Formats: sequence, structure tokens, C-alpha cells
Amino acid sequence: MDENVKLLVVDDEDRIRRLLTMYLSREGYEMDEACDGAEALEKIEENHYDCILLDVMMPEKDGMEVLEELRIAENQTPVILLTAKGEESDRVSGFETGADDYIVKPFSPREVVLRVKALLRRTGSFNGAPSTATSKDLVVFPQLTIDHDAHRVTAEGKEVSLTPKEYELLYFLAKAPDKVFDREQLLKEVWHYEFFGDLRTVDTHVKRLREKLNRVSERAAKMIVTVWGVGYKFEVPSE
Repeated sequence: MDENVKLLVVDDEDRIRRLLTMYLSREGYEMDEACDGAEALEKIEENHYDCILLDVMMPEKDGMEVLEELRIAENQTPVILLTAKGEESDRVSGFETGADDYIVKPFSPREVVLRVKALLRRTGSFNGAPSTATSKDLVVFPQLTIDHDAHRVTAEGKEVSLTPKEYELLYFLAKAPDKVFDREQLLKEVWHYEFFGDLRTVDTHVKRLREKLNRVSERAAKMIVTVWGVGYKFEVPSE
């Protein structure tokens, strides 16, 4: 049972909201619902959620607009998009806007449960309580520190606010300094399942990650290096 973990299901179809709420409640999650994008934004402003399941095709304010508003406001809550759109361009658009996962309707509720659990595990909310471990999983460099237990990044002592996917990308690269990864490898390893999408998804996330690091530390931003014609690597300055 994952106590104290709160999820928001946003969908204009009552049947889908009830179905997901029923299955996820069985796992011990506290559930909340919204029937459209406007109501979702109101609830997100008033509550803390560990994960949001967000339908894309909704009247008036759709899921992509909600997601974009969240990321512009630097709300980094993990988001799983739910949609009948299965085209590759739609998946790419969702990931580039800041989604952490993407499930195409019709879906199995059990698959949704597994995806939610996997995402919560990666973002540190799986147990709903702080870790009591005495040792800390830290990746430390002169300009940058990644506290993996807390999912916290600091550059030159200042905290950097990242989306879960930006964080995962940085952590993956930083664990293997100077190793070059091509875009296909990064899509597979960082997105955690085979995703045959546009490679620009990686480029977009790298660009946003650099921009956010650069706001705090120019030196930290320069640690993510483009290897032209291949991909990216994490490089530690020699100075």
C-alpha cells in the first residue's frame, strides 16, 4: 500500500475517471478527479499531487494546454497523458511539452497501474514517505550535485527545478561522465521502454535542461556536451 500518495485523474468521460479511480484506489492511492482542463488547473493550484493522469482530447482547454501551463509555471509534477491519439507525431509533441509517459486509449487499467507505479518509483514518490536509509545516493561534481534519494539538483549551491524527465536525463548522463550516448540510446534508457519516436525529443529535453542549469550556473550547463553527429555526453571540467 502506497499511503500518502495522491493522484489526479483528468478526463471528460465519467466512465474512464471512475474506472481509473477504482483500480488505483485499490493500490492504496488517494484519488482526486477533474472533468476538464480548467477544473484540473484549479485543483492543481490548491493541492499537491504525486502524479497526474491527463486526457489530451477535452473540450475548451485540452490536456496539452494544461500540461504546457504547468511546465511554464515550473510545476514539475509527473504527468501521464491519456489519449486516443496514437500517431507518432502526437507522442513526440506530448514528450516535448513535458509529459513523462503516454498511454493510448483503449488501454488496460492494469497497464495504467503498472505505469503509475513505475513513474512514482522513478520520481521518488513510491513509498509516500522519506527514506530512512543512512547512506545517500549522491552524484557530486565541483559545480553540480545530484541527490538521487531526494531527487534534488543543486548547481553551485543553488537548487535547480527540473521536470522528472529532465532530472532522469541529467542523472543518467552524470552517472557515466565522458561516455557518449546516441539519441536512440537515450530514448530507450531514459524513457524506460522502446519509443520509436522523433529524435528531436532528446534534443528538446537537452536544450531545456541546459537552459534551466544555465539560469543558476553557466559552468554546470556546459557540462552537458553535444558530440556532433553522435549524441551527448556529460563532461567534467578539468579546472
